[in-house]
Amino acid sequence: MTITITPLSALKGHRKMEKSIRARHPVMASTAAALLVSVLLSSCGNSQMTTGSISDDYRTRHPIVLAEGAYTLDVPVASGDVRLTVGQKDMVRGFAQNFSASAAGVVQIQVPHGSYNAGAATKIAGDIRRTLTENGIRAQRIMMTNYAASPNGDAAPIRLQYVATKAMTSACGEWPEDLSNDTMTNRNWYNFGCASQNNLAAQIANPSDLIAPRGMTPIDATQRAKVISDYRGETSSGGTTTTTTTTTN
Repeated sequence: MTITITPLSALKGHRKMEKSIRARHPVMASTAAALLVSVLLSSCGNSQMTTGSISDDYRTRHPIVLAEGAYTLDVPVASGDVRLTVGQKDMVRGFAQNFSASAAGVVQIQVPHGSYNAGAATKIAGDIRRTLTENGIRAQRIMMTNYAASPNGDAAPIRLQYVATKAMTSACGEWPEDLSNDTMTNRNWYNFGCASQNNLAAQIANPSDLIAPRGMTPIDATQRAKVISDYRGETSSGGTTTTTTTTTN
């Protein structure tokens, strides 16, 4: 076996050469170090940038749209009723006001046929018709129809209905995915926000407000002048205007 012994002077010379190279090329050494760090960090990253493209907004899943829908009012009728109660008349009046404010052409009074309260419902339907005409709906715009009802079970109601444009959204209660299978993405479930969107759509009195704002009413010049005079502290007496100035020391 041959053992080679390197002289100490040779080792010192090699170290001096390395220091000389590093001193002459500091930029190259720092660049190489930066490249090495970037390569190591890139091996830990994920190239699939999909977070920004995930649709996780409940307003996108359940948008409020304008569509043709039916406005209905069910009036309960017992077998012994002969006229509308005070509360029922108030409901019919409110329904008539909403119908008059819409662009609908006809309102239907759907009377049950075949149920045990059919006789009483026929009498109440006449009272409903009179209430509608008393609230500004012409008789030509009121249509009386019948619908088949079961003779068994609860009392069938009289339904008032007209078709007009309304704000609406998708139905709630849909669960297309299993919540337990997707817990790492931290996304809302599909049904999230559906109830609040439906409640908001039901509160919109004029669906056209979702498309464009209404026209402004004319300015009340008299009220505007009074507000400005009150702001300035002016008082009128005998045709003269006096300005009151308050000084605080």
